[in-house]
Amino acid sequence: MRSLAALLAALALSVAGCGLIPEQIDETAGWSPNKLYTEAKTAVAEGSYDKAIKYFEKLESRYPYGRYAQQAQLEVAFAYYKQSEPASAIAACDRFIRLHPTHPSVDYAYYLKGLVNFNEDLGMLGYVSNQDLTERDPKAAKESFEAFKELATRFPNSKYAADATARMKYLVNALAAHEVHVARYYMKRGAYVAAANRAQFAVKTYADAPANEEALFIMVKAYDALNLNDLRDDAERVMKANFPNSVYYKRGLNRKEAWWKLW
Repeated sequence: MRSLAALLAALALSVAGCGLIPEQIDETAGWSPNKLYTEAKTAVAEGSYDKAIKYFEKLESRYPYGRYAQQAQLEVAFAYYKQSEPASAIAACDRFIRLHPTHPSVDYAYYLKGLVNFNEDLGMLGYVSNQDLTERDPKAAKESFEAFKELATRFPNSKYAADATARMKYLVNALAAHEVHVARYYMKRGAYVAAANRAQFAVKTYADAPANEEALFIMVKAYDALNLNDLRDDAERVMKANFPNSVYYKRGLNRKEAWWKLW
């Protein structure tokens, strides 16, 4: 009995002791919307993006209505972007666009969404790494292009429109180059139908991309390998009309063998 009483006393002391541990104090308790927003902006300026995200989210949670909450929804997207959390940044942009389609800053939401995907993909479609381009998914580049396109179409006078248009041109060239690289990959492995289809897709989808010179060349070679002479001649005609000085055929036009067989 004495042992049981001692055990119960120890348990009682343990429970009582737990009650003495102070709860963590929320430093933002009682802060006004203006205070929360100001502190969040200061955290962003200082590069403390974790803190900024926490403040923006507390602001929206405590004061869900009003201009501060709306602005917090947009600026938390930027904080996520700077924190290298692209999925959360894009989700925040999409949420802002859905909730506030007529907001004066909705053009920025489209721009930021495009920018997140653009920087996510900047090195992926370049030739700076050793990874084979055929193994890369151009999904981010396509989504970036669509966001910039939406911005440029809906808000042509936006201060972000010019930069969005310039980035779209880069993306068109990068996406076309990706398709041509895949077509070249198929061509070298004798998959002529696949090569012709990817090259044709590049020409039709990215009309003015420089990579289309090679895309047309691949189409000529692939159709010739498949003995589709009419398609080959059509592709050659288009190529000569658009790229009269192309290196692909200029080097072999005067030889007896067809120029496309010199590749």
